[in-house]
Amino acid sequence: MHARRIGAAAATAVALLAARDLMQKRHALLRNFPVVGHARYLLETIGPELRQYIVTSNEEERPFSRDQRSWIYASAKEENNYFGFGTDVDVEHVQGHAYLKQRTFAGPLPDVHDPQAPLPSAKVLGGPRGRAKAFRPASVVNVSAMSFGSLSGAAITALNKGAALAGTMHNTGEGGLSPYHRNGGDLVLQIGTSYFGCRNEDGSFSLDKLKDVVAGAPVRAIEIKLSQGAKPGLGGMLPGAKVTEEIAQIRGIPVGKDCASPSRHTAFSDVDSMLDFVELLAAETGLPVGVKSAVGDMGFWQELATLMARGDRGVDFVTVDGGEGGTGAAPLIFTDSVSLPFRMGFSRVYGVFAELGLTDELTFIGSGKLGLPENAMVAFALGADMVNVGREAMLSIGCIQAQKCHTDKCPTGIATQNAWLARGLDPVSKATRAAVYLRTLRKELLKVSAAVGVAHPALITADDIEIMNGDYEARTLAGVYGYKEGWGELGPHLADEITALLATDPAAAHKPAV
Repeated sequence: MHARRIGAAAATAVALLAARDLMQKRHALLRNFPVVGHARYLLETIGPELRQYIVTSNEEERPFSRDQRSWIYASAKEENNYFGFGTDVDVEHVQGHAYLKQRTFAGPLPDVHDPQAPLPSAKVLGGPRGRAKAFRPASVVNVSAMSFGSLSGAAITALNKGAALAGTMHNTGEGGLSPYHRNGGDLVLQIGTSYFGCRNEDGSFSLDKLKDVVAGAPVRAIEIKLSQGAKPGLGGMLPGAKVTEEIAQIRGIPVGKDCASPSRHTAFSDVDSMLDFVELLAAETGLPVGVKSAVGDMGFWQELATLMARGDRGVDFVTVDGGEGGTGAAPLIFTDSVSLPFRMGFSRVYGVFAELGLTDELTFIGSGKLGLPENAMVAFALGADMVNVGREAMLSIGCIQAQKCHTDKCPTGIATQNAWLARGLDPVSKATRAAVYLRTLRKELLKVSAAVGVAHPALITADDIEIMNGDYEARTLAGVYGYKEGWGELGPHLADEITALLATDPAAAHKPAV
């Protein structure tokens, strides 16, 4: 009898816990896996002990280490994101670790404790080429390209609402502009090889449809995707089973039929015709237009810079994606061994434009694990003007690095179209977390910039960072990547302009460019 009462009480407790898990909206994992989902949090709690004696250290996991994920989670939840008792990095022996060199004295610096952490771009996007709708981006940190289809509607909604709250831009990804992208965040419309959302029935590009899309949404810029770090130079196949009525309407493709994405664009066939295409889009929409690409053969970049040096045509921005990028599911060979890692790829691209004195004429955007302060600061020192965050933004809204993005079985409802799994993700609460993470990252960038003695991360130079080789030697970032004097730095006019802007009225970044 006594055992029955205990069993009944236990069953009642489990039922109540299950009901609570199903009703709460704070944790997607618990909504999708009531009761058993608590095991994950228990294991996470004792994770340091398990790793210390059984598994790995806090710095060994990939693609994001435990320390990196913990920092993102704590930042997104407005919890204490400090770490105690010193570094987990083996500083005496590790190779390739970056260290910033702080300065003892500095000039006027912005308030690094501002909770909104305004941090506008040092460059006006589209300004050098006189685009009708040129503007100064209000945030150097923005949400990277992740399509609806690869991510759930709930996840896209959370990211877009979060971008709006944080004052950042949100890249649509190549899957078209969905209703989930229309939650207040400014957009960068990405155009891929399939021209989803702006294509004719035969798959060719439609300028009229593009203009309709741009006119009906807060699109601030257009990005032509040439390739991405996860799968550079590779097309894709969207199986007909995944082409629902909703996705078909957004992408402009037939319901229930396989849709093959070519590996190359059909609207242009070389750099010359690509620049014609860029100028056409800019003239018809008034928007800044740029390209996104992973870095492989340098012939493309050399020809692009050479043609831009003439001054009559050019891209407004270049987004360089590192080969370590990974929001897109891809074959292992592409994930591991196709295209250069970010630092090497970006430095080579930047050098091509620097040799011709063009670096102040366009905006450089970096992506590929740059949602971590250290990596972002290295990117800025190499010459990046802005950074895009993808997987880090996913982590901020609940991703647990399950690495099931390619299976449609993401347990937190982010990288899936499974309605049951996606329902576990509450867009409202997750939007707040995304916004807090984005603001926290900006604040960290401001703090580190102040430690180096400058007002803005774009003022960090390649000589302000050293790459360590254990106890044996250290080389400046400039030395490692062959930078010449002045490379990676803003021109004097731009440097003075952004310093004055941050010292007086950072909110001016939200005002239209003159």
